Amino acid sequence: MSADVPTEKRTPQSSTVVAPALVKRAVTAAAVGNVTEWFDFGVFAYMATTIGKVFYPESSPTAQLLATFGTFAAAFLVRPLGGMFFGPLGDRIGRTRVLATTMILMAVGTFCIGIIPSYATIGVAAPMLLLLARLVQGFSTGGEYGGAMTFIAEYAPDRRRGFLGSWLEFGTLVGYILGALVVMVLSATLSHDDLLSWGWRIPFLVSGPLGIVGLYLRMKLEETPAFAKLVEDADQREQHAKKAIRTIFVQHWPAMLKCGGLVLVFNVTNYMLTSYMPTYLSDVLPPSIGETESYLLQIAVMVIMLVVITSIGRYSDRVGRKPVILSGCIALVVLSVPSVLLIQHNTTGTVFTGLLIMGLMLVVFSATMPSTLPALFPTGVRQGALSISFNTSVSLFGGTVASVMTALIATTGDVMWPAWYLMGAGAIGAISMWFTKESANEPLPGSPAAVEDQTEKSGRS
Repeated sequence: MSADVPTEKRTPQSSTVVAPALVKRAVTAAAVGNVTEWFDFGVFAYMATTIGKVFYPESSPTAQLLATFGTFAAAFLVRPLGGMFFGPLGDRIGRTRVLATTMILMAVGTFCIGIIPSYATIGVAAPMLLLLARLVQGFSTGGEYGGAMTFIAEYAPDRRRGFLGSWLEFGTLVGYILGALVVMVLSATLSHDDLLSWGWRIPFLVSGPLGIVGLYLRMKLEETPAFAKLVEDADQREQHAKKAIRTIFVQHWPAMLKCGGLVLVFNVTNYMLTSYMPTYLSDVLPPSIGETESYLLQIAVMVIMLVVITSIGRYSDRVGRKPVILSGCIALVVLSVPSVLLIQHNTTGTVFTGLLIMGLMLVVFSATMPSTLPALFPTGVRQGALSISFNTSVSLFGGTVASVMTALIATTGDVMWPAWYLMGAGAIGAISMWFTKESANEPLPGSPAAVEDQTEKSGRS
């Protein structure tokens, strides 16, 4: 461990007792913020076809999709910049203030999408303003997710970090489900012309009130115990903060590489299911099931994921993160082809089964990554290193999934590309996890042991 990074001796005396009520508040605030963030992103993905017609009406259907997914991916291109800005800032001024700021930016960016005039009204300025709003979303998200993971991990007792961390992705699933429900209701109740004229705006305008709720909850939070202890040595923390970026890249690059590989398998699977599959069903495969039925199948899969996610997180506290994540990576390699073949069969039963297989592979990562990734880095650089490596990997491999799949299928005519892509991601994830140290039931690096009560604290003596 570098002398630049403040550390804590892991002794019973330095253990931190975390009040259960405080932990509950912290997890709720982080998860609610995640609901808002992924409601916004989910709506954009589910309305990709409609948005393409509103902002790129003079293009062909394939070009519209490519342009819309390109705008979707553009937000991911600035995520590393957001991570590089907000991550080290969280290590310097605290987790809570950064999380409140990213919440505001995300809500503003999404709300602005809902009020942008269409291409028919202001011409080429419309897609340019859409791109600008997406860049604001992407920049804020660069600090949001890494900060939220860090926040929950530093509040959670060591023996329950997997279970409590899984609630962050519980919030993600709730956001996606709400987004899908709103889009489904609009598609089913509005005429095609009304949806193109004004109906598509409604989900983006709804994000304003959601953002206010998330901001209220976050403003009332105290700083994490791990960061509070770091603050006690102000001189050392200030010295470290001046060269935080250099410390992250020079001393922690091996952990950042492992983090990037784990984020790759997590997010390729995530965006394949949540962002690309709706388009794959409606625009790539021959029409068989209706658009509303497709939304319902997606929602059903995510509800099942919602039911099991915290149980998998709790299970990882018992058996370890490593066997759980490795199992998910192996499943991707073995089951991706059957999953996509079932979806291609294009009946209600086969599409649901294929999506469910994909969803159950994803939920293994969703339940365990929020507790696995923060444990790769010490307290003094945790939010910065995690945010930078996470968002770089997401930008390169996660947010580009829909664009890459659309381009590859259009170029090659091979509709099996989703399976090949998922298999490659599974292999990379397995290699990354193999070289990652088990972190279940262990204190976070550079932090004292975190326990729930005095009995557990003395039990560590």
